[in-house]
Amino acid sequence: MSIIYFHLMKKMIVLIFLVSLILGCGPSPSESPEQAATEVPPTFSKPVQRQWKGVWALQDSTTFFTNEFEGGRLNGVAPDGDNHFTVLITAENTPINSSPWYAFKVWTRNPREVKIQLTYQNSRNRYYPKISRDGKNFQPLDSAAYLPINPGEEGVLGISGAPESIEITIAIDEKPTWVTAQELYTSTPVREWVESLSTRDHVVTKTLGRSKENRPIHLMQVGNPEAKKALIIITRQHPPEVTGFLAMKSFMETIIGDSEQAISFRDQFVTFAIPLLNPDGVDNGHWRHSMGGIDLNRDWHSFNQPETQLVRSFLTKKIGEGLDFVFGVDFHSTWEDVYYPIDSALTKNTSDLIVYDWINRIEGRLLQSTEVSPSQLLEPTIYSRNHFYIAHDMPAMIFELGDNTPRDFLKEKGKVAAEELMDLLIAEHSNH
Repeated sequence: MSIIYFHLMKKMIVLIFLVSLILGCGPSPSESPEQAATEVPPTFSKPVQRQWKGVWALQDSTTFFTNEFEGGRLNGVAPDGDNHFTVLITAENTPINSSPWYAFKVWTRNPREVKIQLTYQNSRNRYYPKISRDGKNFQPLDSAAYLPINPGEEGVLGISGAPESIEITIAIDEKPTWVTAQELYTSTPVREWVESLSTRDHVVTKTLGRSKENRPIHLMQVGNPEAKKALIIITRQHPPEVTGFLAMKSFMETIIGDSEQAISFRDQFVTFAIPLLNPDGVDNGHWRHSMGGIDLNRDWHSFNQPETQLVRSFLTKKIGEGLDFVFGVDFHSTWEDVYYPIDSALTKNTSDLIVYDWINRIEGRLLQSTEVSPSQLLEPTIYSRNHFYIAHDMPAMIFELGDNTPRDFLKEKGKVAAEELMDLLIAEHSNH
């Protein structure tokens, strides 16, 4: 494990800021999948700046910061005196949207309370800090220990309403404390979750293929392998979007469960789930992109990246074998819960309106009023949802969960979403 000592800190921080200024950040691509542009964005691989991995040893080697773990993101640390530190978070490449992911560990030989200011390369703060003592169990930072610096316009949702930086106050000691943008669901815990479910008779796990950096992309097959009707579920195209993963996790656990409804559903349908489509981006602590330097959810027309190619090939193969995919869901995260279906005026069949029936049922069960933002565009098929619908004639939706949606509610929403979709699909296809 390499260590950079204090006398190198200022040189490194200056260098990082100079590189940031040289690279700059062009206009940020829209975070919403409903951007107005109809042109196909270029998705050929672009260079990615790998972050330096190691340990920063500060204050005469008594206080330490590190990014040496899956999902780590820390690009510079400088002590400011009076137990105050400034950390720098930069993106994997530019242009990129403003969703700066950070994740680091900090510890000291002199237990005390410290203040840490998080600053970003041409961005504002998006994620509320999570704290852990074991790297597995995370809790939001106490609000009394959180200070927004230069906050955006009051009441404005999104990056324009976010602070330029944040200062947190935490107690540190000899045992590392994790500070992360969201909970860590990197390749290892996702693989462990997949393996824990593979003991069920009706669950088969496979490796769909490999990412650009040769990480396995897992595929879960749930239900009757002889069924003729299928679903495709994907998530984590964008690395920081952990709440989408958590809702998908609950969704799949409900379908895998022991209820009479789930048993009946699995007898008639087979569900395929890809719980981590962008393992390179997740494990490298990226803000948005794959290791190809590309937003994968803009590559469902050109298919220049290996991750999207794998899904396209899988669907084509299964349909060639006689499977009929009847529904597709892509779980994401944004500032608040949002549904992104295809506009009902553009759908080809009345059966496609099952997406809206599904939304209404979820809302009715949860007594929640959630924004519904229908897509006005079908082609080009930049997004997963559009590819699923245009290429394979399956009703599909992008299912967005809020960054700060309470985790218990995320779990309940995933469960309710699965139960209502199973009920709708059983009713629609029972006589087919």
